[in-house]
Amino acid sequence: MTEARLGFIGVGRMGGPMAGRLLDAGYQLAIHDTSEAAMAPLLARGAQRCASPAAVASSAETLLVSLPTPWVVRDVALGPNGIAAGSRVKTLVDLSTTGPRVATEVARALAPKGIAAVDAPVSGGVPGAQKGTLAVMVSCPAQLFEQLEPVLRVFGKVFLVGERPGMGQTMKLANNLMSATALAITSEAMVMGVKAGLDPKVMLDVINAGSGRNSASQDKFPRSVLPRSFDFGFTHELLYKDVKLCLDEAEALGVPMWVGNAVCQLLGVAKVRQGPSADITTIVKCVEEWAGVEVKG
Repeated sequence: MTEARLGFIGVGRMGGPMAGRLLDAGYQLAIHDTSEAAMAPLLARGAQRCASPAAVASSAETLLVSLPTPWVVRDVALGPNGIAAGSRVKTLVDLSTTGPRVATEVARALAPKGIAAVDAPVSGGVPGAQKGTLAVMVSCPAQLFEQLEPVLRVFGKVFLVGERPGMGQTMKLANNLMSATALAITSEAMVMGVKAGLDPKVMLDVINAGSGRNSASQDKFPRSVLPRSFDFGFTHELLYKDVKLCLDEAEALGVPMWVGNAVCQLLGVAKVRQGPSADITTIVKCVEEWAGVEVKG
């Protein structure tokens, strides 16, 4: 068992399970979150409560953050009582999805203070965070990666995708655009098939045995759509944010995103009609309403 001490800021839906796995692995944690309820299970297991991000950054040399938006990450890192004000921190590992521009901004602002910023966004959702099967996309110098890899392996499979700040974020945005596209197009295809008289379970069996299989047909639809539980664990607000960040980055790079823009439009409609906090699998309800059928087991 290691006696290493880590800081963790943002222990909510994703951060909580990841922080819990670090405790399971023997790490000591200093934690901070705006929600007392989110911290409670970790505090009960021996984690130390800190009153601010700066307090966490004064308690450990390596900090991990898992936060919902780029703006929250920027504020936690650079704002009043932020990580930059800490006295002990040497490395900030950002597990959030912020986009490459905010990742680069944070890295440049922290560098003069002797703090290395590492973007290491994750993919795999809450189930992956709970099971330790996330994909972790790390961008940092190889020597620093070697030091961080034992910690990050607690979360799942770890990939060094680049050395410049923001490259991990670019990889994550590409991944989430493809995931969102799979969900959107699977929703349309499944609704079409059901309206034509096909059994949705048989449809998924065929799709998953053929060339159309994807993350939505293999996981989200069997688990959350057919039983009408809509509990995959990721919100419209967050997925729309990720896809919009991807489109913004593509525009800055001069890369056309015809399909991506259409997916973003459908996500925007779902966010309005189903609610920003609704589960992403409810996107199928928008197509169902227009078609007048339900995809259910």
